[in-house]
This record gives sequence, structure tokens and C-alpha cells, in this order.
Amino acid sequence: MRLSLTCYHVLGSVLVHSGGVHGGHYYAFIRPTLSDLWFKFDDERVTKEDIKRALEEQYGGEEELPQTNPGFNNTPFKFTKYSNAYMLVYIRDSDKDKIICHVDEKDIAEHLRVRLKKEQEEKEEKRKHKAQAHLYTIIKVAREEDLVEQIGKDIYFDLVDHDKVRSFRIQKQIKFKDFKEEVARDFGVPVQCQRFWLWAKRQNHTYRPNRPLAPPEEEQPVGQLREMMNKTNNAELKLFLEVELGLDKVPVSPPEKSKDDILLFFKLYNPEKGELRYVGRLFVKFYGRPIEILPRLIEMAGFNQDEELELFEEIKFVPGVMCEHLDKKISFRASQLEDGDIICFQKARMDNEDEFRYPDVPSYLEYVHNRQIVHFRSLERPKEDDFVLELSKVHNYDEVVERVAQQVGLDDPSKIRLTSHNCYSQQPKPQPMKFQGVEHLSDMLVHYNQTSDILYYEVLDIPLPELQGLKNLKVAFHHASKDEVVIHHIRLPKQSTVGDVINELKTKVDLSRPDAELRLLEVFYHKIYKIFPSSEKIENINDQYWTLRAEEIPEEEKDLGPHDRLIHVYHFMKETAQSQLQVQNFGEPFLLLIHEGETLAEVKMRIQKKLQVPDDAFSKWKFAFLSLGRPEYLEDSEILSNRFQRRDVYGEQYLGLEHSDAPKRSYVVNQNRHTHEKPVKIYN
Repeated sequence: MRLSLTCYHVLGSVLVHSGGVHGGHYYAFIRPTLSDLWFKFDDERVTKEDIKRALEEQYGGEEELPQTNPGFNNTPFKFTKYSNAYMLVYIRDSDKDKIICHVDEKDIAEHLRVRLKKEQEEKEEKRKHKAQAHLYTIIKVAREEDLVEQIGKDIYFDLVDHDKVRSFRIQKQIKFKDFKEEVARDFGVPVQCQRFWLWAKRQNHTYRPNRPLAPPEEEQPVGQLREMMNKTNNAELKLFLEVELGLDKVPVSPPEKSKDDILLFFKLYNPEKGELRYVGRLFVKFYGRPIEILPRLIEMAGFNQDEELELFEEIKFVPGVMCEHLDKKISFRASQLEDGDIICFQKARMDNEDEFRYPDVPSYLEYVHNRQIVHFRSLERPKEDDFVLELSKVHNYDEVVERVAQQVGLDDPSKIRLTSHNCYSQQPKPQPMKFQGVEHLSDMLVHYNQTSDILYYEVLDIPLPELQGLKNLKVAFHHASKDEVVIHHIRLPKQSTVGDVINELKTKVDLSRPDAELRLLEVFYHKIYKIFPSSEKIENINDQYWTLRAEEIPEEEKDLGPHDRLIHVYHFMKETAQSQLQVQNFGEPFLLLIHEGETLAEVKMRIQKKLQVPDDAFSKWKFAFLSLGRPEYLEDSEILSNRFQRRDVYGEQYLGLEHSDAPKRSYVVNQNRHTHEKPVKIYN
């Protein structure tokens, strides 16, 4: 029976997710006319793509990089591809003329036409803005209102965040006095009531108003003024607008500033509430003394006239806070105060000041400078916050773990172990912190040139100092008769030996015989690299990158004859990469005893019995002697011991079992169990 055309469908789109289970990005490959011309739709970007990329490269898997040293038997470097097609969109062949058709503007919904037009206008405006950027100067104007709004909320040091003040985009040839007209319209401050101050970055890294603009400077174009005042390659001119208010709160002309006048800014600290706020500015005489302006400060703060005040000068905050007590009885000149300096003040005597966490300005500024919000996550759940703590960057190790212990209800802080955050992988670092191994919280949060706000914690069963005197080893125990691997975590003093590990392991595992002996092997990439002597110290054994495997020693190996050999047996396949044939090992390697005069046919019978492989599968295997990665295939009649004359060649020479097919879990339980991955159980 002939199928109807309605049964045929053609591929129209490939929807792709790039990333992992915790996040990623979506895009689509679409061929709008069903021709071989594909387009990639990635957010606002639409680009042409070839059919190979759209159809063949979006299915995950691995990809090999070309070899840098052709001719060498190097293992090819493979990397995981994270782009996966998760939905295919097909169009019924009989309906394609209705779906793939010409679209006029009138076919687009009204709201979409409006949106598209707006987006195009915005895009064109940005393009023009960028093209004409060299013709304009950005002028940022900070006002008294900005200081009131920001200090104590967004900032605590200096006076203002210039990114949050009113910004003007002015043509460079416009004279500054004409710019003041725009300021008058924008702020409602008459031109004659405006006085602008230039900001200056001081040597101690603070940024303060430095001096007012002179009348001749206001005759200059803003572009020239910016270049003269700002030698760095910065298109911004930053100003402070001084506005004096009369008794009726209406702007008046600013008072004339003499060379003896200093413009000072004032912040008020309330230790009871732990709050800092901006309260105003004053002109003072260079030779005047702070005691003379105390009534004005009391008025600014709203205190009683008999209130005593304590004054501090905010000097700098990089790299550390410098805020010093100001003597009220010596002159401003003697205290080396100048235009733009900041004085912080507070009530001098507090009956209950011992109850305050930060009783004075310096301690409060030190607190806000070092304040650090840290997100703590359990090492077992590294993707989600458990709790958040406000700490100090200068907290030492003991102070940090004590706060964590309090949060989780643990009496002994030494049982808390911390791990830093890797800012690049967004994962915990592989190695936890040692007890008191990091001096300050700030050091705990640094990863190369980045700073994180995440720490991971775990609650140990013994104190960390005691644990650091122990060595933790993860040992995979391969049972002699059961088809499983059991992971055991062995914890012993660092001076212990491999023999101690084996004795500890015997108390945890199921042995096939009460008198069975164990050995410990080092396995890496499906090869055995070492049989550990029982006397070796465990302190330097690395189980991070190599697998430690424990297994029973077969009875036949206990009495080796002078001509017996214990050889390595590995599974392998041959793969072609970059036009070269390469040997690829896989599965579980094992050791095998061969006797003098024993043929390959006899050894094969023992291997088949050991691995419990069915006849039909075993008959497909080829046996080869491999030395330095080159296979030499063996005949059943060959005397195998002639190939293995040395006892001390680990991994360089081995008996290889070649599989023609890729390894699969093709056998039922207890079949081929040494060829492929075994079931794994983990015990602590």
C-alpha cells in the first residue's frame, strides 16, 4: 500500500540547549524556506550556518583535538561537547506551502510591529550616540541632595558615588557658562546662585571637592575644561554644585570665598543606632578652631545646646581606615585641614556606651570597611545557600568557625571544616582549609584575582586538628567471588603503613576465607602501576587521582617458584585517531600467575574461568604481548613465560586481551566482571 503524502515530514528547526543540568543557554537552527540554507537564532543575533553544524554537531558527546605531535603514540585529548539538540520541529510535507510562505509587514501583529520599530529606533540611537561620542563631554554633577541620599545607605566613605548622580551629555564646544543655563532648567537653581567645585583624587586615594571654578574657566568650552582638569583619558568632568539657601529656603548667591576660607563637610554618627548620616557643610576660617563651630554642629544634629561633641577627621579608607580624633582647641590650620575635608562627630558622653557594639566613629568605620556578607553552603549541597552571616574581613580563622558553629548549633567549633569557592568553576575547591591555615576571612574568599562571597562547611565527627594528624584513604575493595566493588574510607595516623591499612580493611570487608591475605594496588587509566609493600608509609599516598584497589591474594601466588611470573593483564581495543592506530585500555586490569613452560592455550583456559566469560564471547578475543604500547599477537602454542623474563616491569609489558567491539554492559551478573565496571557500594 502506497503511503499518503501527509505521512511525510521535513525537518524545519533544531532547538538546542548548551550547558549542563544546572544551567545553560537556548538557541535554535531554522531553515525558513526549507532549503539547505540554515540560520542560527541566538537571542537578538541571527547568523547563517552551514547544514553540517546545524545537523551533525549538536548531539553532545566528545570531540578529539588534533594531535600536536603526530607520529607519537600519544593518547588523544578529548573534550566534552555541551550543545545538545533537545527538540526537532518537523513540517508535514503536504502543508509546507501554507507554513513556509511569504510574510508581509501587514501579516505581523500590531504589537510586534510597534516593538520592532521601537527596538530599531533604540538601536539606531545607540549607533549615533556611539558614532558622535567624540563630540561630547559627560558632566556629572553631585549636589547636597545626593550626599544626603547616599551617605549611610549606599556609601560610608568620601562623599558621593558619581555613578548615581545626575549626568549631562554636552557638546564639547558649548561654553561652560551656557551649560549652567541647562543646569538652571534641570535643577531649578538660577545661574547666579550656582557655584561649581572641581573634584580631585588625592594621593591617599580619597576623592574630594578641591576648588571652585574661576570665572575665566567658565568662559571656556566644556571639552577644553575637561581636558585641562582631567589629564587621564576619561570623557567625564565631575563637579560639585554648591547652592546656598536663604532663610526662606530659596537659593541665593554663594558667599565670596577668600583664601582663608575652608569648605568642610560633616557627618553625624549615632552609636546607639549604629547609623552614620550627612548633616551639612560649612565654610570655616583657616585660623579658626573647631570649638568655635560647635553650636552650628549641635544645630545641624538637632541636639540640646549643652551637648558635648567629639570630633574625628575622616582621612582615608584605602588600604585601611584612618580616622583620627580632632582636637577642638587647636586651629584648622594646625590640624592640616583643607577644602573638601570631612569631619565626623558624635555625642561625647554616653551613659551606656559599653552596650554599643561600635561606640565611636573610628570603630564604626572600621566595621563598615571590613564588613563582609558570606553565603555558607553545606559541602554536601554545594548549589544552595544554607545560611548567610555578616562577618568582618579581618576575622581570623577561629572567629569564623566559631560563628558557623553557633549558627549550626555545634558546641565544638574545631569540628567545623571550611572549603573555599572556585570562582571559575563555581564549585568548592578540591582541598579544604587546614586548621588555622588561613589567617583572615578575606584570604578565605580570594581565588586568584577574584573575590567570592561563598564558603562551604562540613561538620566532622572529630576535631579538625586531630583529623589533620590522620590520613584518609579511599580504598576500592574487589571481592574475590562477588561481583561488586565496595569503597571504604580508611582513617589512620599519618605514620601508619600499608600493612596497617590492610589490617584495618580486614575488619571491614567480607573475605572469601578466614586466612585470606590482602594486597593494595595503585590503578590509573585501567593499568596497575604499583603493588604497595606492606612497610610503605601511607602519608604520601595520593588517592585523589589514582585509584587504590585492595584485593585478596590468590592461593596460587603465595608460593611462587623461581621461574613463575606474576604478569599484568589488561583489556584493550584498537582505535584509529588522526590516521594512526592506537591502543586504548579499558575495564579492570588484573594480575595473573604464569608457570614455566605454560602455553597460551593453557593460560587462556584459566583466564576464561577467572573472568567467567561465555564461550561465544571469549572466542572473539585476541591475545597479544604488548611492550610500550605495541601489540604482538600470540599463537595458542606459544610458551608465554618466554615473553615475560623480568619480574620488575610494571605496565611496560603486559598480556593484552583485545576486544573487537566497544565495551558494553552486555553480560549478566557474574559474567565478564573483570572486563567492565563493577557495581560500586560506598561505606564510610
